[in-house]
Amino acid sequence: MLHRYRGLLFTLCNSFTHRGLERDDLIQEATIALWRDRERLLSLGSVQQAALTWRIARNAVIDALRRTEDTEALPEGHDTAAEDRSLIHELHERIALLPEPDRTIVHMQLEGYSYEEIGAELGMTEKNVSVRLVRIKEKIRKEWI
Repeated sequence: MLHRYRGLLFTLCNSFTHRGLERDDLIQEATIALWRDRERLLSLGSVQQAALTWRIARNAVIDALRRTEDTEALPEGHDTAAEDRSLIHELHERIALLPEPDRTIVHMQLEGYSYEEIGAELGMTEKNVSVRLVRIKEKIRKEWI
């Protein structure tokens, strides 16, 4: 069940923070809450299960964020920008491992080209570029989590 909803958890936690380590902590908190309620979740149909999964995970994330608001500030000298640079570097490494033309599609999108421009350059339709990007992002997300 957790495997089925990992994308939902990632999306939910990513909506609260884009920092990798903080997002991972929120995913862990949501996973623990879902594990505690697993019997009730497993007894439901798929639509009800997805809705309840979202609600339980969202509440767990909000509770976790409330708990951390009262914690101490980061130690002096902590470089959040360095953490972000590290994540960006790791993302670029993952992009470099993609096969062609996926790597080119991602690079062109990051450089600001439209789907139409990418398609024209690579001999694809705009829709094909869109579908490929969704699949590429999902592949990277699965490997990263």
